[in-house]
Amino acid sequence: MPRILILALLLAWPAFAQEHRQLVLVTSPGWQATQGLLQSFEKVGGQWRPGPVSTAVVLGRSGMAWGLGLYPTHALAPAKVEGDGKTPAGVFALGSAFGYGKTLDSALPYLATTASSYCMDVPASPYYNQLVDAAELGPQAVAGSSEPLRLDLRTPGDLRYQLALQVLHNPANIPGAGSCIFLHRWGGPKVTTSGCTAMAPGPLAALLRWLDPAKMPLLVVVPKAQYPRLAREWGLPPG
Repeated sequence: MPRILILALLLAWPAFAQEHRQLVLVTSPGWQATQGLLQSFEKVGGQWRPGPVSTAVVLGRSGMAWGLGLYPTHALAPAKVEGDGKTPAGVFALGSAFGYGKTLDSALPYLATTASSYCMDVPASPYYNQLVDAAELGPQAVAGSSEPLRLDLRTPGDLRYQLALQVLHNPANIPGAGSCIFLHRWGGPKVTTSGCTAMAPGPLAALLRWLDPAKMPLLVVVPKAQYPRLAREWGLPPG
């Protein structure tokens, strides 16, 4: 990306960010770290204030890589690619919540998943990086996917996707750029993910209750050492 375009986007970001009044911030000790901290913030009277959720999280088994979101590709780290085991860093919008229950106590849109619910992680698929229902599209639509959303029906007791939230990483669904990135329930405080951000069930439920689509929430994921400079560029709260 040309330097002049990157500079223009940096200068435009704080004004754009005024539309967003909720922030979920995930920081880690470094690019290779597999654990981190999630904090919530809300903009009140033009100022960022701490929100109700602050919790430990686990990240991808290989740390972080720069993802595709609302901010341009950055020269801070390698780019996220399919199967690298890295949590995408950057600035992201949030999509639908989903889970095993029929309803959710949240203002977010919610998908009650079934045995036919999948996220497509096969780069060659026309449904790459999308939540799909094989009952509607046919079994060929999910051929080769390793992301069934009802994990408990494959492995009894697997509650990782009992409650989850879609991160709009790679919103153009570019093949191979990474897919199926979620905030979800962890398997334990030391159990890493394939690229998602996971946490204990209580803080996750509290986060989903707090998030309000009308406030255009954002997710920011970045190593802690890089955050102060990026916070100044983006008009975000001190980390």
